[in-house]
Amino acid sequence: MPEQKLHYFKMNTMNHRIAILGGGNIGTSLAKGLEKSKKFPAKDIFLTRRNIKSLDEFSTKGFHVTSDNKSAVESCEVIVLAVLPQQLKALLNEIKPYIYPGKHLVISLVTGVTIEEIKKALFEDIAVVRAMPNTAIAVSQSISCLVFEPLSRPYQKLVEDMFETVGTQIEIKEELMTSATALGACSIAFFLRAIRAATQGGIEIGFHASEALEIAIQVAKGAAILLEQPHSHPENEIDKVTSPRGCTIAGLNEMEHRGFSSALIMGIKTSADKAGHLYE
Repeated sequence: MPEQKLHYFKMNTMNHRIAILGGGNIGTSLAKGLEKSKKFPAKDIFLTRRNIKSLDEFSTKGFHVTSDNKSAVESCEVIVLAVLPQQLKALLNEIKPYIYPGKHLVISLVTGVTIEEIKKALFEDIAVVRAMPNTAIAVSQSISCLVFEPLSRPYQKLVEDMFETVGTQIEIKEELMTSATALGACSIAFFLRAIRAATQGGIEIGFHASEALEIAIQVAKGAAILLEQPHSHPENEIDKVTSPRGCTIAGLNEMEHRGFSSALIMGIKTSADKAGHLYE
């Protein structure tokens, strides 16, 4: 198979099919979110995984489920890479004979792999986008960080539409993508752990587990919505609930004394450092 493809196709952005190669947590979350938006029907979404038994629920809902990456690539125009970094080289080698510049748009969700590295493994003239969503994509509440290169610019609206239907999206520079992995993707686990800790605190002061979790979830929602208001800032909102010698400031100071903020900051920094060395 020659390095330069001889045939080129024009992507029909009004009638495209999406192949998600890698039916793990993030791949299936994306499939659920796209289908839930009603703009991307299940019949136009292919999901691949070695063990397709775990994808039975998708098959029954009308998704195309297969263990054959080749057939998925040949059937679709948008190719989403949703595998682990250590699985990517083998996947790219497998699908390269069936990738055509001008027909295919490649969207990589793989941590720590640059656009240049993907182009070198496939073709220099393939259109590539990097995207980093988080698992809240399954409930249309992700923040997806996007990186475009010149050949992928004609497909920018298509990509933005895909990720807008499953949350919000923001375009960033590629050198920030590793940081986006830590802050935008890894940190959902950090916030979930904070909610879990608040729940455990609620149990200790007398609530049943289900009651404590319900309260903690709604408090977290309320805090996030407060910060969406114009001119809002975390410290401004904290000031509104802290009074002199009050119980809130006492609790905040105790958490800071025990390293709450510094632990969260260091967790994000550590995740960013790790994300930058997964594809080596």
